[in-house]
Amino acid sequence: MNSLAFASRRRLPHAGNFCWRTRNSWSVSRSSITLRRLRVAIQQSARELSNIDIFCIGRRNYATEAVEVQTGFGQPTHETRPHMLKQGELTPGITALEYHLRRARLIEKLPVGSAAILVGNEIKYRSGAVFYEFHQNPDFFYLTGFNEPLAVTVIEKPVEDDYVFHMFVQPKDEKKELWEGPRTGVQGAIDVFNADEAGDIAHIRNFLGKIIQRSNTLYLDIPSSPSHVSSFFTPAAKRATTESSILEMIKATGKKANHIKPLTPIVQDLRSVKSEAEFMVMREAGRISGRAITKAYGKRFTKEADLSAYLDYAFKIGGCEKPGYVPVVAGGKNALGIHYTRNDDLLIDGEMVLIDAGGQYGGYSADISRAWPINGKFTDPQRDLYQAILNVEKACIKLCTPSYSLESIHRASVEYFAVELRNIGLSTSMHDLQSILYPHYIGHHLGLDVHDCPTVSRRSPLKSGNVITIEPGIYVPAGDDRFPRHFWGIGIRIEDNVFVDRDGLPIVTSVEAAKEVIDVEAACQRLLE
Repeated sequence: MNSLAFASRRRLPHAGNFCWRTRNSWSVSRSSITLRRLRVAIQQSARELSNIDIFCIGRRNYATEAVEVQTGFGQPTHETRPHMLKQGELTPGITALEYHLRRARLIEKLPVGSAAILVGNEIKYRSGAVFYEFHQNPDFFYLTGFNEPLAVTVIEKPVEDDYVFHMFVQPKDEKKELWEGPRTGVQGAIDVFNADEAGDIAHIRNFLGKIIQRSNTLYLDIPSSPSHVSSFFTPAAKRATTESSILEMIKATGKKANHIKPLTPIVQDLRSVKSEAEFMVMREAGRISGRAITKAYGKRFTKEADLSAYLDYAFKIGGCEKPGYVPVVAGGKNALGIHYTRNDDLLIDGEMVLIDAGGQYGGYSADISRAWPINGKFTDPQRDLYQAILNVEKACIKLCTPSYSLESIHRASVEYFAVELRNIGLSTSMHDLQSILYPHYIGHHLGLDVHDCPTVSRRSPLKSGNVITIEPGIYVPAGDDRFPRHFWGIGIRIEDNVFVDRDGLPIVTSVEAAKEVIDVEAACQRLLE
């Protein structure tokens, strides 16, 4: 097998230096020395070597100084984009060591003799050779930091307290890279992403067969079936996926269905609790997004499309990679559509505009909703309804502690709304409140996905480290005599991103998006001067 097809990093302390160990000698360490002791021994050896530029933990290297590696990669690195990444970071704000610790926390939850298999996303095409922007499988990204298509990772737990990290990626290819740009390649997966073993994705069947054979339990997420329409038009023989091929391989080994267990709930439980580094990244996403939204207040756009384009520009010029999702930019009655994303109507003087938008930084998205008068000055009904919603939002943010769950905060928001709406003359039944005026939920987890970690129950108490949205809103339909006429056609949602800190207290990471009535109006006028 050529060098691009397979590579392995296994280092042992030897004669005051490091030596390479082949994949075939793996069983030696299992019988002679535990991997935990091996890691300690390597740390001690590393401290004794004054001429070594790398701090080694077990078989894995985490750079503390510049290390000579290849110059072309399929994503930013410190060596190629020092303005984006600090030394030791694999992605903005997140170090190689943190990615290692994530994998370590995962294997703590898995039994000895198991393997977790994660499949990265592939490029999707609009038509012909025209493709959509690539977006990595968030679970895969969370555990690896690898942001290139056509990749598979396997994390094995052969013994207690350690793991073997495999990556299967596209190899270096001069001809394809001439057209598509650099790839990280097999050796780069080891040198940069700290894989213990790496291989060419084209030969994955050979590698996986051996891993499956020696694993007692496999953690793997089977993809959902194609849609009813696509399955009708696509022959079954052409619907094969990487996962279905893996299932065929598992069947060939004689393993039964109970050897396969779902991985997503385990990974998403880990993802739901953010580290200090993740909090800093999400705070930066919130800061950039909040400032962009506040600046938009005074621009006096006449079209939804122009405001949408400005937010896209402002997020990127502020430092975000891209918008975190397709934004809502809804003027007037369009705001009654909670997920209105056409963004192609006019903005009319005297009406309000509602936006739901956020930038993505380091893979993590902000998610902010604001509503403001298009001409910069609230009418009395607009102000009354806006203030009522703001009061509910601020009361719910105070509940973002481990004493509450998302479900209990939502129930509280309904009760708060019943009081606030009655105070402004918008009395309504609880049924109409929840089915018409306030038909959506109070919030959701936030992180690598905008609606992050959906497998985490809404009824579970919040934990320190959770990041959630709080987004109450009221949408008054036009022409409905059950509600006062002066509120007809107004849709307002106020949404912030809230981190539950280590003391169990809420910290708003989107605070730079102005939301007090006086601040919104002042921002509108100040930016016009």
